[in-house]
Amino acid sequence: MKVLIADDEKLARLRLKSLLNELNEDIQIVAEAENGRVALQKWQQTGADILLLDIRMPDMDGLDVARELARTQSPPAIIFTTAYDEHALQAFDANAVDYLLKPIRKERLLNALQKAQVFNRAKWDGLMQWLPERPVRSHLCVQVQADLHLIPVKDIVFFQADQKYVIIKTLQKAYLLDESLKTLEDEFSGLFIRIHRNALVSLLHIEELEKKPDGQLLVKCQGTDERLAVSRRLAAKVRTCLKEFKHNKAPLR
Repeated sequence: MKVLIADDEKLARLRLKSLLNELNEDIQIVAEAENGRVALQKWQQTGADILLLDIRMPDMDGLDVARELARTQSPPAIIFTTAYDEHALQAFDANAVDYLLKPIRKERLLNALQKAQVFNRAKWDGLMQWLPERPVRSHLCVQVQADLHLIPVKDIVFFQADQKYVIIKTLQKAYLLDESLKTLEDEFSGLFIRIHRNALVSLLHIEELEKKPDGQLLVKCQGTDERLAVSRRLAAKVRTCLKEFKHNKAPLR
């Protein structure tokens, strides 16, 4: 079995490597990661069967990694390594998602690895029901050919619906995201505003509103010559929200 270790503490990773090497099992440690972003990238590169995943990590924690992995076709088995509250641990255990409380014992690690070998899609679905409610994401995970890319939300200029996908547009590049515009609108309601049935624009990136001779309102975004049409139905709301946003100098809620 191919194992990936993700923990922001180097000593914790060294201990896990040492314990895994002591086990009389067919184990190959294929990668290490110091945070969730690196863990996702390393998993994509190695195709690890099992992730030993610390919950509390900087930048992108273990729960966010689990949520992103759940979107993939064939997610790996996850063993959380943590000191988490009792209720959550009972929930993980009930769904056959194992966890290891630090300091980790070799016998407990072996038992967790054996359970992880029968981890399947149904158990993933059970896990997702028990994970704490997700906070607003700071990054979006997209797949570009064979690689996973993490896009900072603050760098996104707008989202635009394109058939069954959504286009993420930054100043540098465009990406395809397999999520609905409505889901993104609900999650990022304080940072993005709907200007059309097929577009959400970042309030941080709006430079000005322009009005064409025929009355059509357009959004001009900073750093780009692209103009996005505002539907007549939403024009008044867009004007009001942008005015309030600039006045408050902070995302609306």
